[in-house]
Amino acid sequence: MDEQPTDIDSLLSDAGDFIETRTTLWKLKAIESLADVSGELVSGLAMIVITSFVVIIFSIGLALLIGDWLGKGYYGFFIMGGFYAVVAGIIYARRTRWLKDPFSNMLIRKILK
Repeated sequence: MDEQPTDIDSLLSDAGDFIETRTTLWKLKAIESLADVSGELVSGLAMIVITSFVVIIFSIGLALLIGDWLGKGYYGFFIMGGFYAVVAGIIYARRTRWLKDPFSNMLIRKILK
């Protein structure tokens, strides 16, 4: 004899389908967040590389110009090195406020989106 599905069997089957669907939805949301964050990271790194090349080229040109003005080519490089050391010290002192907090907030915002 065939047994008729009861309400409890139907309810358990629907609950299982619901849990499976929720798990799949959670996985898809996690993948979307990961893709969004990684895309943001790659584009940010690309901009950092391009900006670094521009800054290096301008720094070499400015160092050569300053060295020409002062009569010795290496003076300009020492001055530019000192300038970047001061800038690095300022960034290091403010790294939490300027770098860590904004990056952490962006990461959390993208993941919880």
